[in-house]
Amino acid sequence: MSQPTLATSYLKRGLSRQTWIITGIILVLLHLLPWAIPQIVHIVIMIYLFATMGQAWNVLGGYTGQFSFGHSLFFGLGAYVSTLLYLKLGITPWIGILISSLSGIALGLFIGALSFRYGLKGPFFALIMLAFAEIFHMITMGWNAVGGSPGLLIPLKGNAPHLMQFTSKQPFYYMALWMMVGSLYLVWRLEKTRTGLYFLSVREDHDAAEALGVDTFKVQMIAMAISAGLTAMIGTIYAQYLLFIDPDSTFGILNSVEIMVRPIIGGPGTVLGPLLGSVVLTPLAEITRLAFQSYSGVYLMWYGMILVIVIMFLPHGLMGMIRQIIDKYRKG
Repeated sequence: MSQPTLATSYLKRGLSRQTWIITGIILVLLHLLPWAIPQIVHIVIMIYLFATMGQAWNVLGGYTGQFSFGHSLFFGLGAYVSTLLYLKLGITPWIGILISSLSGIALGLFIGALSFRYGLKGPFFALIMLAFAEIFHMITMGWNAVGGSPGLLIPLKGNAPHLMQFTSKQPFYYMALWMMVGSLYLVWRLEKTRTGLYFLSVREDHDAAEALGVDTFKVQMIAMAISAGLTAMIGTIYAQYLLFIDPDSTFGILNSVEIMVRPIIGGPGTVLGPLLGSVVLTPLAEITRLAFQSYSGVYLMWYGMILVIVIMFLPHGLMGMIRQIIDKYRKG
């Protein structure tokens, strides 16, 4: 009888019973958090939202190695599509979030077809993503039909669940929580599939993967579709949560930096990296903004300093450091 291959063994690996129990306890505690500590609900919601967006970026940038410097494109598209559908046509955001996701997937596949078909990768792919994000940024800035530079204000109808509007933050807390949990589970399951292994093979050596028969174009298009669709969905939730969107806060380059820096610092190409990066950076960003309100770019300086430190001393991010500590503990 032939021995199982390394790939087959990897695909069959799962979590232990103890890990599932601990995960269940953590989820129960997270569901109780809004009632126990209501003062931090807003920050935790933002942690969840940026963790999910970071996970979406991670599918494309961390697992397939296509670093996007313009993921605000999909975030802004999701926010604007659902908001305009609601304001102009009266379509509920519950339907708008699905249309936004499909719009993000369609745009992602269009950009992917232009990029991956001609072998664009590395800095060239990063630049084409940045270019598309800036194009949409300039369009929304100058087009009065979509609000122009002042942006769009979503009227509050009170407690209207059918319009994804609530008088408290708790419903958004649970929406953001389960979006984050869903993205974690999706990527964790994806790691255990052959498609996930193909993602890693493309990241490690694009040419070698092609030589071994991997359809690299198809693999990258799948990653782009997942990444773009998930990011657009978060754009809709973000718009309904804040009830206001404008070109700078959605399509702006600073938002792209916010999205990508969390998985990079947490650990690109890992399931928990985006969440860990968001847990560390999101409260830091909120506190820095409040402390230096008159200096809007100070929190970006903090990001830059942290990013330089991580790249110099933790090339695999915080998850890499945690793994090293665990390995040393096991050996000891």
